[in-house]
Amino acid sequence: MKNKTIVSLADSNYFDLLNELVDSIKKFEQSESLAICILDAGLTEDQKKILSTKVDEIKNAEWDIKVPGFKVRGKEWLKSQVSRAFLPNYFPNYEKYLWIDCDAWVQEWSTVELYFKGCDDGKLGITQTIAPGYRIMSKVKWLFGKLALIKSQNFKHAISSKIGIEKARKLAFAPHINIGVFSLEKNSKCWKVWQENLKKTLSAGQIFGSEGLAINMSVYIDEVETEFLPINCNWIASNLLPKFDENKNKFVEPFLPNVPIGVMHLAAGIWKDGKDMQIDKSIKIDIETLDKNKVLKSLRYSTN
Repeated sequence: MKNKTIVSLADSNYFDLLNELVDSIKKFEQSESLAICILDAGLTEDQKKILSTKVDEIKNAEWDIKVPGFKVRGKEWLKSQVSRAFLPNYFPNYEKYLWIDCDAWVQEWSTVELYFKGCDDGKLGITQTIAPGYRIMSKVKWLFGKLALIKSQNFKHAISSKIGIEKARKLAFAPHINIGVFSLEKNSKCWKVWQENLKKTLSAGQIFGSEGLAINMSVYIDEVETEFLPINCNWIASNLLPKFDENKNKFVEPFLPNVPIGVMHLAAGIWKDGKDMQIDKSIKIDIETLDKNKVLKSLRYSTN
């Protein structure tokens, strides 16, 4: 019986990305030992029929925490901001869960294994969005004396969610944690801590980003036990483009030792001429190779 699962969520607009994620997992023969589970946030019947031949379970995503209807009307995909904190409720027959956003895909199976190892003993397996060359997520503008204007993703969300100025300050310059890829055991204490923080962030703040703020609170304020994994385990291409190893036909980190990307994440989109690669797979951009050439590539999953 399978005791590990990879879980993702999508609506009909993100089906192609979700389908590519599933294909990127199933290309590895090791994937046969684990389950693939999908949360449906508005897939069509035809889309679910396609997925049903590839995955183990498909369940309807719900609003696991009550939110005002006016905030979410017509935005079923926002359920991802809530439901991923309740995965054992949806899929109770597994001991370990690896969540991967549908706009990401797996290039290296060793990364999947690392996530499942990283959540041993109840720990949260996750990455911080900090790496050599990565776009800086936090900035300070000094006004005068000790007075400064702080600009950071965590601080902004914390203030709008009204969790308190002291907590907001504590989060302001903590390395941001992206919730797009993470792992947890079924009985981890982190689930409950995360859910309680999510209730707080949802009560006053925006829906989008609330679960990310809640997990940052869980790590940096509540200090849940965390296994921080290497940045190639969740490479956010909008922060820094990878390079391409033509000999191995793989995307790699752009700095030495050019570690292969484990999970490529297209969060925030990859834009060219006003078009987003997330939406249009035909979009290709110049990627530098390890031999210092330029190749025109899509960062979406491809069997080529």
